[in-house]
Amino acid sequence: MPLESIIALYGYPAILLGTFFEGETILIMAGFAAHQGYLKLPWVILAGFLGTLCGDQLYFHIGRRRGTAFLEKRPYWKTQSKRIFDILARHQLLLILGFRFVYGMRTVTPFVIGASGISPFRFLILNSLSGLIWASVIGYMGYLFGHALELFLGKLEHYELFLFAAIAATGTVIWCIHWLLRRKASG
Repeated sequence: MPLESIIALYGYPAILLGTFFEGETILIMAGFAAHQGYLKLPWVILAGFLGTLCGDQLYFHIGRRRGTAFLEKRPYWKTQSKRIFDILARHQLLLILGFRFVYGMRTVTPFVIGASGISPFRFLILNSLSGLIWASVIGYMGYLFGHALELFLGKLEHYELFLFAAIAATGTVIWCIHWLLRRKASG
């Protein structure tokens, strides 16, 4: 099956699923795919927005129902959640709007915000705004990355598979470095 068929068939569901959990790498790849004409950028942004919104809303409600006991059971989260509670006490609005832009904070922060007792409606509104901005910025970054490469390399059809693999590998390396640093910090 050709690359364009695979992307056309699985692209939007993959964006939705990928952004539900973390998503920067998949959204950059999707923006690049939109630049190449395999996906439509507005739909890439919409899928990224829905994935990130649903994921963070779920994490918020788990934190709201399970509270700090849920956070205490996770050694790394315990340390990180203290810092997030401190930031939340001083800069609630900025934290809710900006946490998804700081790599590594996206996973823990919605649980902490939920455990803090913030209104679900307030979180939904701010999370929706933040998610839309995030999906737009990261999706456009992927699109502009494709545009910049095209200016530098010319037609990208011959390099597409390599470029998708390079983006995925870069995201994986960044995730692995972050994971190793987190493990080192927690124990």
